[in-house]
Amino acid sequence: MTFLMFMAFLAGIALATQATLNTHLGQMLSSSLLATFVAFLSSSIIMSFVILTYVKKLPSVEVIKSVPIYLWFTGGLLSAFALALFYYLIPKIGILPLVSLSLGGQLIFAVIAGHFGLFNFPVTTIDTSKIIGVASMLLAIFLINKG
Repeated sequence: MTFLMFMAFLAGIALATQATLNTHLGQMLSSSLLATFVAFLSSSIIMSFVILTYVKKLPSVEVIKSVPIYLWFTGGLLSAFALALFYYLIPKIGILPLVSLSLGGQLIFAVIAGHFGLFNFPVTTIDTSKIIGVASMLLAIFLINKG
């Protein structure tokens, strides 16, 4: 489990780093939307090579047809929306406020989604320790952004 937690930590570093680099790209291209497009295009190219290398068996036509239509598009739509906002907002408010505030949004959503089992998440009821933990994190986010 420690290795998985470390990997999650690295994922956070990667997200903050890519957001900063792609924001710089957006500034140089004078378009955060163009930077978002480039990020997704390069991700698609890289993932194509990864899939060709590591995926040995593609899903059957029946499995593909069984996937609800909204699942094919909503994840990408939300990713594009979030990244475009990141690239737009970083030069306006800075990386630290943006990452801390987005973490606050993620925490609140995760607690609610977990409590109600939204999107087939495992149900994790809200208890006192979670409330104290989230409140502490939100206080930290407030302090980071104070002033």
